[in-house]
Amino acid sequence: MKKVLSLVLVAVLAVSMMTGCGTKGDKITVGIGQFAEHASLDNCREGFLAGLAEKGYVEGENLEVDFENAQADGATASQIANNFVANKVDLICSIATPMAQSAYGAAQDADIPVIFTAVTDPVAAELANADQTPAGNITGTSDKLPVEMQLEMIRKVLPNAKTIGIMYSTSEVNSISAIEEYKAAAAGYDFEIVESGIATAADIPLAADNLLEKVDCINNLTDNTVVSSLPVILEKAASKNIPVFGSEVEQVKIGCLAAVGLDYYDLGKQTGLMAAQVLSGEKKASEINFEVIDEAAFYGNTAVAANLGITLPEDLVSSAKEMFETVSQ
Repeated sequence: MKKVLSLVLVAVLAVSMMTGCGTKGDKITVGIGQFAEHASLDNCREGFLAGLAEKGYVEGENLEVDFENAQADGATASQIANNFVANKVDLICSIATPMAQSAYGAAQDADIPVIFTAVTDPVAAELANADQTPAGNITGTSDKLPVEMQLEMIRKVLPNAKTIGIMYSTSEVNSISAIEEYKAAAAGYDFEIVESGIATAADIPLAADNLLEKVDCINNLTDNTVVSSLPVILEKAASKNIPVFGSEVEQVKIGCLAAVGLDYYDLGKQTGLMAAQVLSGEKKASEINFEVIDEAAFYGNTAVAANLGITLPEDLVSSAKEMFETVSQ
């Protein structure tokens, strides 16, 4: 009898060790920190939870989720990350670059793995090395923009355009990296990039007014501060009949003319699958290179095109992953 009990105890201990990160009671605890509130990052979060569920980590069953949103404020992001560490969560999921930087800074001495998503340039953000290996106990997925494909698409839609305006937050390293890539590639498509840096969301209305006086169109990045105020930019651009191009599907839904971009739900789901590897003990975050999801697709909005008097090229429309006939609010 004692031998049977000993074998049972060994089995229980083995299963416990396989969880990798430990549990609180019989549940894994994951802290999800999201830098800003907009649809693409919301989709990342939903996809992340779906990826975990696919591997058996289901919220409300064996998974406890502590979700916090920094509302595009860097100090709040740091506070959220510190709270996760103080509460000894088993893993932190950080959505968007500023949140990932805060989480990594808070968790690197606490032996808590960090999994990021929607980070455009993990190397520039000092979350990874140039060979995609982790900088520490952190890994995740990049939403690196398909810059060449986007410029090619804009040239097809606007064959006579010369200037593209890009607004970005000067505090977001992901946006600065994207701006540099656009500037390097623009000449190859006979475009000039006109950039406008902003410090806070309060700067956006005036910056948009000034930028719209100088450009033939606006190209939106995945800049969290700017995306959170995208409706303001769209309204101002529409009043001047200037098209705005997005960087992903949700921006096209709410009024951008078109985009070549990623599906952020799929991005989040891939991140959840990576997190499951860490939670199961299969791998440590420090052993997983970050991944770049490069399956970009065309999205267009025919209602916006009609309002602007633009006909979207048939080859783009026929190859689109999704077309929208209305503008959602």
